[in-house]
Amino acid sequence: MEIIPFDKRIGFIWLNGVFVEWQNATTHVLNHGLHYGSCVFEGLRVYASNIYKLEKHTDRLFHSANRMGIEIPYSKEALNQAQLDTIKKMKIDYGYIRPVIWRGSEMMAISAQKNKINVAIATWEWPSYFSPEDRLKGISLQTADWRRPPSNSIPTDAKAAGLYMICTLSKHKAEKEGFTDALMLDVDGKVCESTGSNIFFVFNGELHTPIPHCFLDGITRQTAISIAKNNGIKVVERDIFPEEIKEAQEIFLTGSAVEITPVGKIDKQEFKIGEITKLISELYLKEVDTNYKK
Repeated sequence: MEIIPFDKRIGFIWLNGVFVEWQNATTHVLNHGLHYGSCVFEGLRVYASNIYKLEKHTDRLFHSANRMGIEIPYSKEALNQAQLDTIKKMKIDYGYIRPVIWRGSEMMAISAQKNKINVAIATWEWPSYFSPEDRLKGISLQTADWRRPPSNSIPTDAKAAGLYMICTLSKHKAEKEGFTDALMLDVDGKVCESTGSNIFFVFNGELHTPIPHCFLDGITRQTAISIAKNNGIKVVERDIFPEEIKEAQEIFLTGSAVEITPVGKIDKQEFKIGEITKLISELYLKEVDTNYKK
């Protein structure tokens, strides 16, 4: 199937309060977001024409903007409505939404006090982040060379563009070497997450996950924890080190894009897709999609 480049698609994007034809939703090459990383964004899923946890994602978008010193020129209510209007205009039943906010081109320097704050919302049909084949057998992760920065070096609790540069580097390397994604560690060598998703391990029937001290406490992560606890599965949030991974019975990722995705391999170690992963995945899909049938 031919993949249409994102700048060549047909439809509309909500840009600074109005709908603009998709291919005309552009910005200048000297915008501050491109050159200095003054950009925050969100990623939301649409199931059966409903946006999952819209308010929580918008709250996080405003938190990220605040952490980056960006004052959003719209209220939360206005951006919630704009996202609802966008999926309606694009006739999205099952898809993805990308709100993005960036500083414009009025000043070209590290300081950008006078730059306009731009806001855009795009949406498209997107049934799955990973291929069905990868999800069936579990994706593979390669431990990355790059490390997550500590929280006292950059606002790691913001969903900000600049924080993903090392993720792109790590994922590209992993893909070149035959892996699906990369496993990110922190500066002390503790397990963090994948390049864009939180990670969970099953040890002796318990669900263990790293403490989000230098990465996002994902909304899907929180949902998975709630599902596990509501079904009698003990959840332990703690520091996890790479040498412990070999003892795990199951591993899976969580995120708005990846949903609940099992991991079948990390570096040279292989893992099975177990019953806890299947249960949480099944219950998650039932929660987000009223039309879901196993």
